[in-house]
Amino acid sequence: MKLTELFQKKTFVITGEVGPVKGCSRLNGGPPPDYIKEALDIKDYVHAVNITDNQGATMRLGALAASVLTKQFGLEPIFQITCRDRNRLAIQSDLLAACTLGIDNVLCLTGDHIKIGDHKSAKPVFDIDSVQMLKIAAGLNAGHDMMGNKLSQATNLALGAAANPNFEPLDLQLMKMEKKVAAGCEFFQTQPVYEPKQFETFMKKAEKLGVPVMFGMVVIKSPGMAKFINDNVTGITVPEAWIKELDSVPKADYKKKATAMTIALLKEIAPMCQGIHFMPFGWSDIIPEVLAAIRPSFPQ
Repeated sequence: MKLTELFQKKTFVITGEVGPVKGCSRLNGGPPPDYIKEALDIKDYVHAVNITDNQGATMRLGALAASVLTKQFGLEPIFQITCRDRNRLAIQSDLLAACTLGIDNVLCLTGDHIKIGDHKSAKPVFDIDSVQMLKIAAGLNAGHDMMGNKLSQATNLALGAAANPNFEPLDLQLMKMEKKVAAGCEFFQTQPVYEPKQFETFMKKAEKLGVPVMFGMVVIKSPGMAKFINDNVTGITVPEAWIKELDSVPKADYKKKATAMTIALLKEIAPMCQGIHFMPFGWSDIIPEVLAAIRPSFPQ
């Protein structure tokens, strides 16, 4: 199922995100790995699940294999593919493989830099950037490779990309989004924003692109997580008011408070966009409660 088909039907699209395990996922009759269990917990509440690609530049099971296994468990995967670890040959080959293996949705990303991961001595590739990747992927959909060589069979992939409403100056981010749309991007998933007015400003400018935008929601689980994001994650800022509100309750109540704060934010955000992408970092169990509370806010 392609997300683009849902957007065309004016469906308010809900997606989640899981990170593959750091290990082999061969089942041999055993229980499914943790990332599949987490995805299954939200199966009835989301249209698709992003499968991250060595997120944070930390080595894990490959996103393509994890996407295929996710599909075997009856979930719709969104295969994340980054430029960090592949040259243009490998990117094209993996996109062909994804289509061959039944993957319908791809999120084209530049990728977190090696320096923040667990293999800091690894050599980053970055042969091309995410805009070029989108152009390549669109070419594969049109039946030819990057060099114009004809394919025996074209791919049929829905192509998404990331956007950052926090970026300053915002007009530069809009320029990059325009390039991504021109290259073949069909939908966006954003980085999180914790100020509704800031997201409203972003969406007013992004409307002219004519491409669906899904709001990315990172659930802030603790004051420490918020401070870590502010100190270490470029392009995302958790307001001091959020940190203080979480810090106002005992640690045992962080989850309840975080859920309430997430609901309050998304009630304001949902009417502005075409979907929500949840990045709960292990708290997928709050998604049903959040969705039940915010569903009346979905645009009609």
